[in-house]
Amino acid sequence: MSRAMVLAASMRVVARVLVPVLAVLTVSCGSDTGPEPLVVGAQPSAESRVLAEIYAQALARTGAAVRVEPGPGSRSGMLAALDAGTVVVAPDHNGALLADLNIGAEAVTTKAVTRELNGSLPQGTVTSDPADGADLEPRIVLTAAVAEQRGIDSVEQLSAWCATMAAGIAAVPGLVELPEAAGRISGCEFASTEVFQGPGELRLALLEGRVQAAVLGGPAEFLPGGIDGLKVLADPEDAIRPENPLALVRKGELDDRQLEKLNYVAGELTTDELAILVLRVRDEAADPGELARDWLDAHGL
Repeated sequence: MSRAMVLAASMRVVARVLVPVLAVLTVSCGSDTGPEPLVVGAQPSAESRVLAEIYAQALARTGAAVRVEPGPGSRSGMLAALDAGTVVVAPDHNGALLADLNIGAEAVTTKAVTRELNGSLPQGTVTSDPADGADLEPRIVLTAAVAEQRGIDSVEQLSAWCATMAAGIAAVPGLVELPEAAGRISGCEFASTEVFQGPGELRLALLEGRVQAAVLGGPAEFLPGGIDGLKVLADPEDAIRPENPLALVRKGELDDRQLEKLNYVAGELTTDELAILVLRVRDEAADPGELARDWLDAHGL
């Protein structure tokens, strides 16, 4: 065999060895998709799902890779997921979070709640600014007739009458879970309380006179049938702890620009707009992702 033929055969052997090696390298390089996406955890409630999409899409607009995943169904589970790093951002409320983390906390204003909450958070967890324009705290509702007869316009004025009133209580489906401590009313102890299955039953009981005060676990926008014939009491003295949405964040995972983006979101959220988004997801099965995109676009975020 000539030298040329030997050389050609050798080259064929080398080629057979190199082809699979190059194929492995090509696959390896092709699977390099960059850093792992930031995971925003969403609890089952409509509010949590909407806020998770708003936070995730806001972060994506900073250039980050982000995805929303169903998170644990409880606040304690979500905190554990943040601690483990399986979730980086999660929606919650400042008042409810403080009530769970520090049962003895006495703060009732947004500023005081923020201060006590920062001192109660698990190590390695921080929060965005609270959305002080979106307050989902429980509302106290009377019939218009009772409010006028007794001269009650605010929760503070109600305190003189609490001991003479039976109160009904109902949670609002679709909102972030509120622990019992989050619904406490400073200076008010009702003569008796009864828990109702939902806002509709609570409204009916109030109108029929079976209770004299209704404690609704969220804004009046969630009261079926509207507020005709009813009076929603103002709370200028913060007798009820605020429930401002915020983002729980695993410390060190977001850069300054990303944290700033979450704070911009907090500055734009309002009670009315958030209630509309939650009701659309809860009652109309609207897509939280589409609603979040439209909301962010409308607010230039």
